[in-house]
Amino acid sequence: MAGFQVDEIVTSLQQVRREWREGQQRAQEGGERELPSRDVMAEVVESLTGALFPMRLGPTDLRQESEDFYVAHTLDAALHHLFAQATLELRHERRRTAAELAELSADAQQRVRAFAEALPGIRRLLDTDVMAAFHGDPAARSVDEVLLCYPGVLAMIHHRMAHQLYKLGLTLLARIVAERAHAQTGIDIHPGAQIGAGFFIDHGTGVVIGETAVIGERVRLYQAVTLGAKRFPIDSDGHPKKGLPRHPVLEDEVVIYAGATILGRVTIGKGATIGGNVWVTQDVPAGCSVTQALSRELARDMAAPAK
Repeated sequence: MAGFQVDEIVTSLQQVRREWREGQQRAQEGGERELPSRDVMAEVVESLTGALFPMRLGPTDLRQESEDFYVAHTLDAALHHLFAQATLELRHERRRTAAELAELSADAQQRVRAFAEALPGIRRLLDTDVMAAFHGDPAARSVDEVLLCYPGVLAMIHHRMAHQLYKLGLTLLARIVAERAHAQTGIDIHPGAQIGAGFFIDHGTGVVIGETAVIGERVRLYQAVTLGAKRFPIDSDGHPKKGLPRHPVLEDEVVIYAGATILGRVTIGKGATIGGNVWVTQDVPAGCSVTQALSRELARDMAAPAK
C-alpha cells in the first residue's frame, strides 16, 4: 500500500500554527497544555452528579449505609480535579499579566471552595426542578423516572453547576459543562442564564436560552423554544458589544409552548402563556395569552399607518 506524506503535512500544520499564533500575538508555548480539558470536566460533572444524587445516579452497587462515605470520597476527588482545571483557566486568562502561580493557585482554591459550598443549594434547586417535571408531565410515573430519563432534568443538572461556575468567574469551565449538556440533550442553555426554582423543559430538543435571559420560578417551556437576542449593539470596531442585557425576562409561572421564539430584552409577565410557533418581540402583560392569531393582529396594528 502506498505511504502517506505525513512529514510534509506535519511541517505544513506547524507553519499554520505559527502563523495563527503570530497573528493572535500569542507567545510560543513552552510545552505545557494551556487550556482546561473537556474530558476531565466530563469526569468532574459525572462525579458531582453522583454525589448530588448518590442512590439514583451514583454507583449501581452503592448501599445506603455507605452513602456518606461515597459522597465524601467522590467530592474530594472531583473538587481536586476541578481545582486543577480552574487553575488552568485562570492561568490562560491571565497569560499576558504574568501572575504568580501561587497567586493563581490561591484564587482557584477560593473559587472551587465557594463552588463546593454551593452544592447543597444546587441540590435543593434541582429537587424543585425534578418535582416540577413530575407534576407537569402526566406521562411521568415517578420522580425516579424523571431524574433518570428526562433530558430537561439532565440539562438542568448541568446548568445549575455551570451557572455557579459562571458566577464565580470560571466562565470557560462553565461553558464546557453547558456544551456537554447541549451535545447530550439538544438543549442549549448558556451558563449565564438566571433560572429560578421549579423549572421544567418538556421534551426539550431545540430549546435555546441566551446568556442574559432571566427566568422566574415555576416556568415551563416546551421543545424548540428560543429565548434569544433581537439585535446586537456594535462597538467602534464593528464587533457586537458583549455582556449587555439582550435576552428575555420571564416572570413566575410563564408557560411557553413548542416552537415559540421570544427575542430581545422583553418581559413576559407573570402567569402569561405564549402559544406554539408564536414570534414575540414586545412585552406581554401578566396573565395574557398570546396565540398565532393574536400575534398576527398585533403585527398588523403595528404596521398600520397612524390615523
